[in-house]
Amino acid sequence: MSNRHFCRIIAMQILYQSDFKSAFSLRYQKIKDDAEIIKKKLEAKVKDQTSGNSDHIFIKSLISGIIDNIKKIDEIIAEYAPEWPIEKITIVDRNVLRLGVYELKFNDNIPAKVAINEAIELAKTFGGEKSGKFVNGVLGSIYKEISR
Repeated sequence: MSNRHFCRIIAMQILYQSDFKSAFSLRYQKIKDDAEIIKKKLEAKVKDQTSGNSDHIFIKSLISGIIDNIKKIDEIIAEYAPEWPIEKITIVDRNVLRLGVYELKFNDNIPAKVAINEAIELAKTFGGEKSGKFVNGVLGSIYKEISR
């Protein structure tokens, strides 16, 4: 398993934890309010499970980028999955999509196909039976739009 793939797994797990805890509160504000808590969890998890500073920096950039753009990211997901309100998407799929959308739309350092493939792999590994297809469909539609 590549270091970056492992970093994405950690980022998705941290986002999942935060989202799960804030499921009954105001989603965006709660995630923003929990930013410091998320960063502390990130520090502990990264120290335990990563091999170097570059991994740490990559995970922090993913988490920070998603938190800073969460409302825009969720609007993009809602636009490309209109039959699935964001709160009805499973927590795993929602956070895998957030990661994928962030890398597709907000991070120019990650090739689009890498972002999509990584998100699909995360969905297949951690999501349900149809998660990979769902994530592929949403991110594929976004990719078609941005590559025009």
